[in-house]
Amino acid sequence: MTGPLTGVRVLEFAGSAPTAFVGTVLSGLGADVVRVDRAPAVPGGTRPPENPLSRGRRSVALDLKSPEGIERALTLAEHADILVEGFRPGVADRLGIGPEAALARNPRLVYGRLSGWGAQGEWAGRAAHDLAVLALTGALDTDPATGAPVPPPTAYLSSFAGGANAHVHGLLAALHERERSGRGQVVDTALADGAALIATLIHQWRAVPGNHTVTDAPHYSFYAAADGLHLAVAAIEPRLYQNLLEQLGLADDGTLPDRADPAAWPELRALIAARFATRDREHWVKLFDAVDAGVAPVLTAAEAAEHHQLVARGAFVDVGGTLQPAPASRFDRTPAGTPGRAPLPGEHTDDVPAEWAHASR
Repeated sequence: MTGPLTGVRVLEFAGSAPTAFVGTVLSGLGADVVRVDRAPAVPGGTRPPENPLSRGRRSVALDLKSPEGIERALTLAEHADILVEGFRPGVADRLGIGPEAALARNPRLVYGRLSGWGAQGEWAGRAAHDLAVLALTGALDTDPATGAPVPPPTAYLSSFAGGANAHVHGLLAALHERERSGRGQVVDTALADGAALIATLIHQWRAVPGNHTVTDAPHYSFYAAADGLHLAVAAIEPRLYQNLLEQLGLADDGTLPDRADPAAWPELRALIAARFATRDREHWVKLFDAVDAGVAPVLTAAEAAEHHQLVARGAFVDVGGTLQPAPASRFDRTPAGTPGRAPLPGEHTDDVPAEWAHASR
């Protein structure tokens, strides 16, 4: 591999799509990414379609439920620069490959944890799919005229998640490379580059024959409650879907339309919609708050700041009297402080030159 991260070793534990995307990005920048899979490929088996979320790395198969597998994983961690895992909070610790065990073997290791809801709060161990995360965080908001959820502004995908996020990766990668070469370089990022890259999941879906767009499905959609407020349903896994049906009083006794059959989706969607329409959103919020069914209320930005899960994470901070999203990552040794207020134009004209000159002496 070539790139600014050449020489950097990354240990990736297979599991979630976001974790795989991190590995794909780091590999694309030149890092040597080794993925830990739970089982080896079947000898003589058919090679699966090319998956962009698996590209650019090597793979080792380890049984993480055995002492031998854990020891081999920790040995790999001893020689890694970065470890990336996307298990639900507590799983890695129970397995014996959590931060305490890994950092004891390699104090220089950067241990990355990526989860849906974070390590704190009542929802920490829950499944977290995109639709539910967007709904709960206020990223969807609602149309004042209709009260229906509206898609995120395009800035989320092209400008922020795409271009800006990719540019941050590039800048940090170049900064790391400078430590070896002593030279800077131009980091050229287009919004189109980043937007194309974050569409990797779409290419993965298309690589699987017969795959349907998940957002077409009735178990991954929005529904209006009796008061006109909305809930997001992201019950992809069978367990979540079963919990959804039970709470809605839709017995899965063989008479329900088959969710695996797209032709049956209109009928199934109508049944689910009719149940949600019988009670106000607050009823469903209280009901599903105690059940992991992939259901979340579609909140406004103001409502999101008051939800117990986001309060537990400290997801919003007061900056100069205005509530704003907090920095996303949490660092256990070097936590970030509350962001400072925006300066007035020219406010530090007299201070910065002297301060930087002194720091460079």
